[in-house]
Amino acid sequence: MRSVPNDDTDAPPLADLMPWSVAPPRLGRSWPAGPDPASLRARWDALLTARGPDRETLFEPTRARTAHSAVGQLPGHPGGAERLVRAEGPCPEPVRALVAPFDEQWLIPDQRLIDAARPELWRIADDRQVFVTETPTGPGPLLLATTLFPVLRTGRVRPLFRRPGGREPNLAPGLTEYLGTRLGGTAPEPVDVLAWILSAVRADLTVPLTGDPARWALGVASGRRALWLMRRDGERPKLPGGRRPYVRAPLPARPGELRYDRDEETLYLGEGRISPVPVDAWDFEAGGVRVLEEWFLARTGEPEPGTLSAIRPASWPQSWTSELLELITVLALLADLPPLPDGPVPSPVTTADLRAAGVVPVPASARRPASVLDVPEEGPEGQLALI
Repeated sequence: MRSVPNDDTDAPPLADLMPWSVAPPRLGRSWPAGPDPASLRARWDALLTARGPDRETLFEPTRARTAHSAVGQLPGHPGGAERLVRAEGPCPEPVRALVAPFDEQWLIPDQRLIDAARPELWRIADDRQVFVTETPTGPGPLLLATTLFPVLRTGRVRPLFRRPGGREPNLAPGLTEYLGTRLGGTAPEPVDVLAWILSAVRADLTVPLTGDPARWALGVASGRRALWLMRRDGERPKLPGGRRPYVRAPLPARPGELRYDRDEETLYLGEGRISPVPVDAWDFEAGGVRVLEEWFLARTGEPEPGTLSAIRPASWPQSWTSELLELITVLALLADLPPLPDGPVPSPVTTADLRAAGVVPVPASARRPASVLDVPEEGPEGQLALI
């Protein structure tokens, strides 16, 4: 477990700067998520075609969820609320989700399928939201940021905003105003504070803050670049110098092996060949795991026969190739981001400074979710949820 210093002269912990956090969602079974939305719909149909004990077995029950569990509708998604053992109808429309570091897949948004869905996160998930997740110890980024719903096996999830529509930042009350005073200008935007956090966070999850405008601008620029690459929204990233990974030999229908040639900067997927693939992209790790290998394994690993996870594309879709080419570019650009200068930050903003300004300790209410229930939510068996 990462320790957090208590010294008031040291950098404040992330847990004080972004005080509201939620345990990561827990699927409990792998089949409701996958890299291909059509396969998820086929899995749903196979589940509902089965009857009685067969449906229960296919569902893969756990102590937290069975086909007989009574749970409410997932906020923001019009799925059914009857017990899954009696469920009928089409599959809820799959949504994009981050299921592993830098691995964007699809998820069936139905609380009956998920052991711990964390409804408080679904209530505030929209295109303005940024979810920050703590990664396990090991080489790679300490924090990941995504606009997609995160279902990673990581540490705590810290949303940037406490309410939908980018309202009420999940930052210590008074933090941005105090930083604006120290920086000699207006209060920074919440996304700029997040950008600084991404660029400056330390291994113990403390975040050195600075009152020096030049150093602040440097860290924010680096963090914004990392944030843009991790969120992957808007304009597609490109490697400098006109370099671009291409498919040099067609990928087979079912590539069985992934290997890399460092001298040729070439990635082989069976007989398929992609280049140039920078060494930094191949070596990029998150949580101590090589990202490209895990991404490939998620699409080619052999599932247990007879399970819903065994329903998958018969051949390698073209969309996966496009996603892989973009992922290679993203990882290479992230690896190329220059780190902030070593050593203490100039004009440090310490925990003691924040304490004197009344920013910390944060009020208990800042560590709890905001009340955002603007419309009724359907509870188990169609009843209205009371929260």
